[in-house]
Amino acid sequence: MHHFMKRLKNKRLSKLPAALALLVALSGGVTAAWAAEPYPKVIQGAVDNGVKVVKTFPAPSGLTGWVLTEGGRYSIVFTTADKKSLLMGALIDENGENLSAQYAEKYVPKPDLGSLYRDLEKAAYVVEGTDRNPRSVIYIFVDANCPFCHLAWKALQPYERAGLQVRWIPVATLTPTSMPKAIEVMTASDKTAAFRKMEENHGKNLAPSPKAAESANPAVAASIRKNGELMEKFRISGTPGLIWKDKQGKINVKGGMPRLSEIPMITGLPEQKITDSDLERFR
Repeated sequence: MHHFMKRLKNKRLSKLPAALALLVALSGGVTAAWAAEPYPKVIQGAVDNGVKVVKTFPAPSGLTGWVLTEGGRYSIVFTTADKKSLLMGALIDENGENLSAQYAEKYVPKPDLGSLYRDLEKAAYVVEGTDRNPRSVIYIFVDANCPFCHLAWKALQPYERAGLQVRWIPVATLTPTSMPKAIEVMTASDKTAAFRKMEENHGKNLAPSPKAAESANPAVAASIRKNGELMEKFRISGTPGLIWKDKQGKINVKGGMPRLSEIPMITGLPEQKITDSDLERFR
């Protein structure tokens, strides 16, 4: 969502790039009133370049709400009564309620977690923890420069020793070195060892190898970008992003560093003793 919004802020609408294929079939549709007349100019420029209008709806203070999608990402925006201005960001009412979040919950199609989980199983990832016959498996989207990913890695070490397998899915979302660091791991002869070395040296500001340049590894870089697109389809806005199946087979998604008390539920394993002082604030 934020990608579309950022471009909307920083570029003229007529310059927006063409959208990618849609993540899901769009539910609902444009109301008859809007279908019978042109979109407001502030919306039409985006539509001309591939942004899709999923639905319009009445909003407070004479505003019209719009659900827009591009490349599997959704956003809620509003136009004024005179159709000349577009409003982005959270719409808050006089009681402090976030109406944008409520509209998103009501109108934005939910992701098909079953289909996305199958894509997750085919993604490029690094296996850490119990290799054969793990008692539990979880997936985590990770950026090499993400401090909370590093803390999640630390918190899960005792669980890995207890039978957990973690499939770390590298993405490059935070800094210019995120991509070469991810490439360095994914091109290593021993990916697990390379990943562990990266985490053990987190925060030491070590530069990735020149051999890990994106231009020298286009296929690997493409797989990492694809991982980032998959993370967005899960509606995970930042790293770490955890995905797991519970004992009933239900797919669960959580963005951000979990509380230590949540980890047994996420992993399906008994609580493990954690003594790392860096993790005290997550108790």
